[in-house]
Amino acid sequence: MKDKNFTGIPKELQPWEGFNRDSQSVRISVDRRRYGKHVTIVEGIDPKSENVLEIAKMLKKKVAAGGTVKDRRIIELQGDHREKVKKELEDMGFKVEVV
Repeated sequence: MKDKNFTGIPKELQPWEGFNRDSQSVRISVDRRRYGKHVTIVEGIDPKSENVLEIAKMLKKKVAAGGTVKDRRIIELQGDHREKVKKELEDMGFKVEVV
C-alpha cells in the first residue's frame, strides 16, 4: 500500500513522506587513505526507510567525484567534501553532524 498513490497528490508533496529524515542523525567524517588520499564517509542513513544508492548517486553528481556504497548503509566519496555534502543532506531534510 506504500507504493500506491491513492490521494492523487505528487509523491514529494505527500505529508507523510520524510518524517524519518529529521529524526536520523547522519554523521560525516573524512578518512585518510593510501598515498594521502582523502575519503568522505557518510554514515547513519537508515537503509530501510531511505534508498542509500540513490542518495549516493545524487551526492556523487553534486560534488563531481566518484564513490561507493559499503554494506548498503555507508557512503564513501572520493576527496574531502564535508561542507558540500552537509549542505546537500540538510537540504534533503537530514540532521547532519560533521566530525
